[in-house]
Amino acid sequence: MQWDDDGPWIPEAAGGEKPTEYRDGLHSGIGGLAHTLAEIRLTRPWTADEQRFASALADRIRTTIPADTSITYFDGLASSIGVLTALGEPGSGGAVRRALEIATKDGWPERFLEAEDRYYPGAVANDVTLGTGAALMAALWALRRGENARPLADRSADLLLGEKEELPTGLNWQFVSRRFKTEEPIEMPNFSHGLAGIAAMLTVAGVELEQPECVDAGRRGAEHLVTLGINDSKGFRVPRVIPWAERHGDEYTYNWCHGGAGTALLFSALEYAGVDQVAGESPTTWRRRCLDSVRYSGIPERLHPGFWDNDGRCCGTAGAGDAFLDAWHRDGDPQDLEFAVRLADAVVDRAIREGDKAYWRFVEHKNEDPLLPPGVGWMQGAAGIAAYLFRIERVLGGGQDAVERMDNWWALRR
Repeated sequence: MQWDDDGPWIPEAAGGEKPTEYRDGLHSGIGGLAHTLAEIRLTRPWTADEQRFASALADRIRTTIPADTSITYFDGLASSIGVLTALGEPGSGGAVRRALEIATKDGWPERFLEAEDRYYPGAVANDVTLGTGAALMAALWALRRGENARPLADRSADLLLGEKEELPTGLNWQFVSRRFKTEEPIEMPNFSHGLAGIAAMLTVAGVELEQPECVDAGRRGAEHLVTLGINDSKGFRVPRVIPWAERHGDEYTYNWCHGGAGTALLFSALEYAGVDQVAGESPTTWRRRCLDSVRYSGIPERLHPGFWDNDGRCCGTAGAGDAFLDAWHRDGDPQDLEFAVRLADAVVDRAIREGDKAYWRFVEHKNEDPLLPPGVGWMQGAAGIAAYLFRIERVLGGGQDAVERMDNWWALRR
């Protein structure tokens, strides 16, 4: 971590330059460290340096809100709401108001959509990390934290309901709706960029906003999702990309973003809403089947080149382990804790140690030098991995508390 006149910052990878964009967000920026600090605070009191950093980080984030034009959970206003609430600092109400100020009639256009000719002008995303789903997730979280976020939550939910696709098998949402696409869409139906995440947030919104039509939409989304996957002796799993092609890598993965560790959050949401059945089975059964797919996949072993080459929170071991700890907190099943410990052991074994420091280098088997630079931040670096290790240490020491975040709180509640 380094400091300048604008406050603290981190490079995307150790030894790198100061980021010119995405400096402050959750994904790879300084904002993600707020979530590490939240995990540390449940383990032990902050040191004076940590408290100083937390205050400076909150100051930095608050200064970015008035000019922010992005809604995303990874780097925009949703991220800022998560950072400030994780630190217990004021200012998330300003991010909520800013989100409403910049909304268009269709939602929140993002720069990455403007830069690609696959999308028409004014295109918006629907998902929970980069689109309208992120606005809804952040609004619900801010509402639970006492902010006047109901107008943002209502607006986001209405927009998502307006983008649904009616199918014989249920409801579907595209990452970017067909009306904004110049070509046939490629679907990413799991939590991070597709159907599972959108349906999860609509379901939770239905409970929090007392809008049963949102719960029904989430249930019907789950009805369609289960037709896309495989449900067998190795659990329930949905392809990471539809239609799949060899260039996409393995057809199935098991992480938070595109695999069962994240997709289970949809069925947790349906449990939270009191839904009885999805396709003839209880949401609990489907949630456990998602986790079974992770448990029986072979991770954390790297079974072949390209399989499980990442130990981060978004795409790898730490994120999958955190999902099993959430399940253990909810259900108390010792097998979930046992698997979470197994994943933590793998993370520790893969750490590269230099003196009193440790870091992780993921693998890109297609590169001439397969070891990627050591990431620093929350989603793909040491900050997020360290937070998982703090949590597992606390649990094994008898700690029963878990950090609630905007992307997991309903999964921790019966």
